[in-house]
Amino acid sequence: MDPEEARTAWESLDLAFHMSNILDTGLDRHTLSVLIALCDLGVNPEALAVVVRELRRDKASPTQPSSSLPAQPSSLP
Repeated sequence: MDPEEARTAWESLDLAFHMSNILDTGLDRHTLSVLIALCDLGVNPEALAVVVRELRRDKASPTQPSSSLPAQPSSLP
């Protein structure tokens, strides 16, 4: 990555992080960077949002297993 591309990428992440803070998402810069990279690779952003919510829910109550996730992952089309 050349310096101009690196600067643009950093500015884009900085802007996304600023918006994330305004929206009070609680995402740190690294986590946001990983989520953006996954979206860039074609992962469905709505699916990522579900995963983030589930992880937060599990972290908030670690003694109760999550019943909303399927026992076995379904095959993807």
